[in-house]
Amino acid sequence: MSHSLFSTDDFRHRAMNQRGAPLLEAWRDHGDHRLNADILPMIETMPLKDAAVLVSVVNDTHVPRVILTQRTDKLRKHSGQIAFPGGGIDEDDGSPEAAAMREAQEEIGLDPRFVEPVGRLPHYLAATGFRITPILAIIHPGFTLTPNPDEVAEVFDVPLAFLMNPANHQTGSKQFRDGVSRHFYAIPYGEHHIWGITAGILRTLYERLYT
Repeated sequence: MSHSLFSTDDFRHRAMNQRGAPLLEAWRDHGDHRLNADILPMIETMPLKDAAVLVSVVNDTHVPRVILTQRTDKLRKHSGQIAFPGGGIDEDDGSPEAAAMREAQEEIGLDPRFVEPVGRLPHYLAATGFRITPILAIIHPGFTLTPNPDEVAEVFDVPLAFLMNPANHQTGSKQFRDGVSRHFYAIPYGEHHIWGITAGILRTLYERLYT
C-alpha cells in the first residue's frame, strides 16, 4: 500500500464505517483465540478485567503514524513488550475512551485535549484475562510526550501505511510457562518486535478498516 492512500481524514472515515460484523458481535472474529481456537471455551468462562487501549494516529500530513510504547521490564503484566498506551478501566472513568486517554496521559504524558476519539474496534479477549476495548483516535498537532519511567521504557511511532500493509504481517508461536505452545500475529519493525495482543489488535484494525 502506498503512503498516499493514508491520511487522518481517511482514517476517521474508515473508523466510522467499519467492515464486518457489528461491534458487539465481532469479538468472536478477533482476539487471542483467533489463532488458538482451543482456548475460546476457557476465555469465555474465565473472569475478565475490562481494559482500554489508545490506537492513536498522529495527524501528520506527510506520514500519519501510530504511537506505540515499550513497557519496562519491571511491570508485572506484559513486561518489556510493545504495547499501545492503555490499561484497566476504573469505575470512575465513565467510558473506555476516558480510561484510554487517562492511561495515555499517565503513561506517556499525552494531554487529552489533543486526542480526538473516532471509533472503537471490537473487544479483544486476551488469554491473560483481559477484555480490551481498542479506542481509535487522531492526535492533533501541538502535543508533547513525557514517558513515565516506571511504566514506559520507550515511546516510538510507526507509519500507519507500514502497519496496514498485510505483507508486513507474520504469524509465530511460542511455548509459554504452562508448557503450551500458542500462536500469535507479529509485525517486525526495525529493532522493534511487535507481537501478541498489540499485533493482534493491529491485524483487527487492518481487517476492519483496510480490507
